[in-house]
Amino acid sequence: MATTRLMPLHTGKGRDVGTAIRDIIDYAENPEKTDYGRLITDYECDSRTADTEFLLSKRQYAALTGRTRGADDVIAYHLRQSFVPGETTPEEANRIGCELARRFTNGNHAFVVCTHIDKHHIHNHIIWNSTSLDCTRKFRNFWGSTRAVRRLNDTLCIENGLSIVENPQRHGKSYNKWLGDQAKPSNRELLRVALDAALAQKPSDFDALLKLLRDAGYEIKPGKVPALRGKNQKRFIRLDTLGSGYSEAELRAVLSGEKAHTPRKKIIRPTPEKQVNLLVDIQAKLRAGKGIGYERWAKVFNLKQMAQTVNYLTEHSLLEYDTLAAKTASAIARYNELSAQIKAAETRLAEIAILKTQIINYAKTRDTYVAYRKAGYSKNFLAEHESDILLHKAAKKAFDELSVKKLPTVRSLQAEYAALLAEKKTAYADYRKVRNEMKELLTVKANVDHLLGSDRREAEKEKEHDR
Repeated sequence: MATTRLMPLHTGKGRDVGTAIRDIIDYAENPEKTDYGRLITDYECDSRTADTEFLLSKRQYAALTGRTRGADDVIAYHLRQSFVPGETTPEEANRIGCELARRFTNGNHAFVVCTHIDKHHIHNHIIWNSTSLDCTRKFRNFWGSTRAVRRLNDTLCIENGLSIVENPQRHGKSYNKWLGDQAKPSNRELLRVALDAALAQKPSDFDALLKLLRDAGYEIKPGKVPALRGKNQKRFIRLDTLGSGYSEAELRAVLSGEKAHTPRKKIIRPTPEKQVNLLVDIQAKLRAGKGIGYERWAKVFNLKQMAQTVNYLTEHSLLEYDTLAAKTASAIARYNELSAQIKAAETRLAEIAILKTQIINYAKTRDTYVAYRKAGYSKNFLAEHESDILLHKAAKKAFDELSVKKLPTVRSLQAEYAALLAEKKTAYADYRKVRNEMKELLTVKANVDHLLGSDRREAEKEKEHDR
C-alpha cells in the first residue's frame, strides 16, 4: 500500500530558481536517508547536477518559445510516495517510484527518485522538471492531477502485489494517522501490552506480576516507583508514566480484586522483521571512485547483512549449502509455475471477454447477414446495413482466430470467467508469498556465495604466498 502527495514547487521569497531547486534536491538526496546515495535513481539527468540541468532547460525554454516566467511559475514538481512498513524493500520502492514518475510524465521530463529509509516506513521523494526534455513545453498541473496520480499509483501497487487504500477520502489524513495501528508501537505501548498479558495469567500478588514480566524479558528496577526496561530499550520506563490503569497502586488494586482491569483497545502489530539485503561489493565500489568514508560504511553494512543472513539460515534450518540451493531452486520453480498459471488465466479471461462480446454481436446481426446472403450480396443491401454486416464479419473472424468451431453459450462463458477469476485470485495470493520467499532465498544464497567466493580467493592468495 502506498499513499501519494503531489506538491508544485515555486521559488518563494528570497530565493532564485536555482536555489529553490537545489534546496529540495539536496533534502531528497540526503546520504544518511538514501543509504549513502545507493537509493537514488535519475532519469535524463545527473542527480549530482540536476539543479543546474533543470535551470539550463528553463533558459532554453525561454529562448525557444519567447515566453517569460510569472511570479507564480512552477519550477518543478515534488511527489511524495509512502509505503506501509514491511510491505516492500527499499530497492523495490525505488523502482516503483521510477515507474510512477516515468508513466505520469510519459517519459518527457527529467526526474530524480530518492528513497528514504530513515523512518520505519519507506518513502520516495520524486522530483521532476516542469520543463520538458525538448525545452518546448511545460508540465501543467491539471485539474484532477491528484486523483490521476493516486490511480496510477494504485495500478502500480496492484501490478507489484502491494495493497491499496480502499475508498480514499477527498481530504485524507496525514500519513501517520492513516497508518494507524500499523505504525511501530512505542516502548510504553509494548510495556502496557506486556502488563495486560501478565495480568491475564492471574498472578497472586504484585511480586508474582513482576516475575512474569521478568520472564517476558523485562529488567526490573526497584524503588519508590518501579521501572522496567525491555530488551531493545535504552531507558527504564516508570509505571506511573503509562497512563490510567497502570500505576503500582492501580495494579495492586486489580490483583487484590478491588478493581477490574481494562486492557488497551489499541491493537499492537509486531514490528516487521528486518529483511536481508545483498552484500556490497566494496572493491568494485572503490574502483568506481567511492572514498574511504563509503568503505567504512560498507564494511559495517556488510557485517549487519551477514548477521541477518546467518539468522535466516539458522531460523530456517538451512545450514547446509546443498539444502539452501535445493530450497532456492524449489522456490524459483514454484514461482515460475504460479506465474505461468496466472498468465494463462489472464489470457483465457481476455479470450472469454472477446468471445462473449463477439457472440452477442453475432447473434444480433445474424438475421441481417442471412438476408444479405439471400439478396445475393447486394451492394444496395450492404449500403443500408453496413454496420451490422461488418459486425457480423468481425465476429466470424474472431471465432476463426480463437479456433472456435462450436459457439458456447454466454452463460457457460460467464461461469468459466467467474471460476477463472477466483482461481487467479487464489493463485495471486500464493504468488506474492512465494515471490517474497524466492527473493529472500536468492538474496541469502547470493550473500553466502559471495562469502564463499571471498574465502576461496583468500585461500588461493595464501597458497601463492606460501610458494
